[in-house]
Amino acid sequence: MERPAPGEVLMSQAIQPAHATARGELSAGQLLKWIDATACLAAEKHAGVSCVTASVDDIQFEETARIGQVITIKAKVTRAFSTSMEIHLKPVTLLTEQDHVEHNLAAERRKVRLQHEETFNNLMKESSKLDDLIFDEEEGAVSTRGTSVQSIELVLPPHANHHGNTFGGQIMAWMETVATISASRLCRAHLFLKSVDMFKFRGPSTVGDRLVFTAIVNNTFQTCVEVGVRVEAFDCQEWAEGRGRHINSAFLIYNAADKENLITFPRIQPISKDDFRRYWGAIARKRIRLGRKYVISHKKEVPLSIHWDISKQASLSDSNVEALKKLAAKKGWEVTSAVEKIKIYTLEEHDVLSVWVEKHLGSPAHLAYHLLSDFTKRPLWDPHFVSCEVIDWVSEDDQLYYITCPIVNDDKPKDVVVLVSRRKPLKDGSTYTVAVKSVMLPSVPPSPQYIRSEIICAGFLIHAIDSNSCIVSYFNHVSASILPYFAGNLGGWSKSIEETAASCIRFLENPLDDGFISTF
Repeated sequence: MERPAPGEVLMSQAIQPAHATARGELSAGQLLKWIDATACLAAEKHAGVSCVTASVDDIQFEETARIGQVITIKAKVTRAFSTSMEIHLKPVTLLTEQDHVEHNLAAERRKVRLQHEETFNNLMKESSKLDDLIFDEEEGAVSTRGTSVQSIELVLPPHANHHGNTFGGQIMAWMETVATISASRLCRAHLFLKSVDMFKFRGPSTVGDRLVFTAIVNNTFQTCVEVGVRVEAFDCQEWAEGRGRHINSAFLIYNAADKENLITFPRIQPISKDDFRRYWGAIARKRIRLGRKYVISHKKEVPLSIHWDISKQASLSDSNVEALKKLAAKKGWEVTSAVEKIKIYTLEEHDVLSVWVEKHLGSPAHLAYHLLSDFTKRPLWDPHFVSCEVIDWVSEDDQLYYITCPIVNDDKPKDVVVLVSRRKPLKDGSTYTVAVKSVMLPSVPPSPQYIRSEIICAGFLIHAIDSNSCIVSYFNHVSASILPYFAGNLGGWSKSIEETAASCIRFLENPLDDGFISTF
């Protein structure tokens, strides 16, 4: 039997019918109650005093459990911050390498958490720039007015701790129930909770309070729907006077499945001012959620680069181009940002992130193709490239480059070897292609001066609008080595994607400006 390490608490639970849904699966609300209780016990073990839940960062539900199975929940204090409690806590003892990793990640999560409100407000200020996107995409959209649900619970002694305060886990479970009912108004399929975006406890409730739960769908994103839940508490006098205390709020994200396949939710049509606020708020939270998820993921890089073989040049080049076109053709891209001539889209597939940056240019497509396909010019407009040197001019359409990148976060600089494959449009076509993929080359082995990086699939598709304008779309199937860069942009605490895209537009529209003329 597994024994808990110092500072850890283990809870094992056999799933009984009372813990499950009608489908025999463990209720997400019940799981939230157990998680909260285990976390509280771990906090009290470290602090030596009674603890209450202040907030819960986003929770990801990866798998389901069923009646008859046994689950084990492990809670561990990874870091203690002096402002988190009313007492000064002793530092957490770090014994293993994993302890140090978790300790550092706790600081990253706290930094993101403290930035959340400011970041959210900044993203909301940008919301008006998405107006045209809403109405461009809203054919067949539905109003969320019919998804509003309200429920009332009376706090009884079994719902409270020994101080008489309502268990945070019990409140979370009630919130999950009302949120599920709200989301079900948009579909007839089986709903399951995918993630929770920050439970924030604003104040306590006690035995005898009436808790009013209000839920409504804020927005939908292809195969997921965000439901906002607000909790107000009333004591007897407040109940009679109709004035309550806002004690909790959270945003729950659901998927729905019809048999084995995820269903696509209808798009939302905001009508009232409050509809728009909730609609834009959901978009902002999704950006923060993506950024938070990937900036603290610390995924280990799994080498995916192919070995370069000159005898297989044609097939490697064709597969490079085909992979970029397949990435661009995928369904499910969601707009996350719109700034003047630039739009940014994201696509998540099984925790794999892809990014699409669309740029509208007042420049001929053939000129953009000529400039973008020559990677020796990339450092002129992209600050994330220090140098791009040609290793081998394989053919007219294929070149091998060695690329170096600047130092980020006081780490070593990165380098990468890539194959760049170019294609002009077919006779009746109008789209130019520049595909990029990293390769392994024996003549350019990894250097101790650099961290060898990877580009899984990236590149440009350049579509001519007329003889003097075009749309340049940059795609990147994001690898672990560059996740933090994209995560900061998506999360709203960096603007380097927009700044780099704007620099690219200036370069393509005015290639003979003083800043670029030296290369021609």
